[in-house]
Amino acid sequence: MFSVKWEGDAVTILDQRLLPKKEIYNTYKNFCDVAGSIRNMETRGAPVIGITAAMGIALAAKHSKAVAVNAFKQEMKGVCDLFAATRPTAVSLFAAVNRMKKIIDQGNDLAAVKQLLEQEAVAIYNEDIEANREIGKNGARFINDGDVVMTHCNTGALATGGYGTALGVIRSAVAEGKKIQVFACETRPYLQGARLTAWELLQDNIPVTLITDSMSGYFMKSGVIKKVIVGADRIAANGDVANKIGTYTHAVLAKENGVPFYVAAPVSTLDPETKNGNDIPIEERSAEEVACIMNEQIAPEGISIRNPAFDVTPVKYISAIITEKAVVENPASGGIGRLLKP
Repeated sequence: MFSVKWEGDAVTILDQRLLPKKEIYNTYKNFCDVAGSIRNMETRGAPVIGITAAMGIALAAKHSKAVAVNAFKQEMKGVCDLFAATRPTAVSLFAAVNRMKKIIDQGNDLAAVKQLLEQEAVAIYNEDIEANREIGKNGARFINDGDVVMTHCNTGALATGGYGTALGVIRSAVAEGKKIQVFACETRPYLQGARLTAWELLQDNIPVTLITDSMSGYFMKSGVIKKVIVGADRIAANGDVANKIGTYTHAVLAKENGVPFYVAAPVSTLDPETKNGNDIPIEERSAEEVACIMNEQIAPEGISIRNPAFDVTPVKYISAIITEKAVVENPASGGIGRLLKP
């Protein structure tokens, strides 16, 4: 499986809205369609959002009709702004857009800039896969043979260039020969756990049990769940973590029940410009996502609905932050800053 692929003059994207019933790949030659795929959740997951945006920008450059450098730069500024506005919370998006912007700003040879943008987009993709594998290696030591590990949302190959962050740690533990089981929370309202994580793990023959989000406390208190591992969309300078809505609840329950709570994410997820979790912008999505399940309305017509897509877990609830560069155990005591050093 793959979530996104650069085709040279197009971008192919797996439509994750249709999983697990249908595995459909859409190929786009227009960068606006690529941006739309991020906005409408056709593709989702912090790392792959950044990759897709980079490929979309490279695609726009490749098909640009501009002949003057200044006109090209102005056009591409608008393209970059379009992609930056698709999702507000995941910092990987802005990191990828900024990498592409630097190439645009510094180039004066149109053909060379277009080629460099394509190369940069592919590099962002390849770097993500390598980072995921290193995250997996660094995190596997926290999972013991026989553990039942709970995860929330989808952090696997579908959410990244490949392999996964939190699911990458699980995959690495399995590759080491550890016999583990995974409890996947359904992750309402968009059901990324039920539709995507469960599907990915079944594809890999990793034992998985699906539970509703509200069941996690029961299984932690009863001693079934031994570890919790999640991904991240943004990590503030102090170690506070923004992740899919419901993560904070699981973290509090894990702390109460003595269950280690781990965050697995690439270094690019760290945002040194954001002091703490209070400064992280939280995307609020449409009421329809809560009112309906798979296009079937379940809520009364006209009911008031709130739908924040993310929440923030304070660093005091986090046992370790696992990156490709290093692991920071007990991050509330410090150590996040060293991840940002060359």
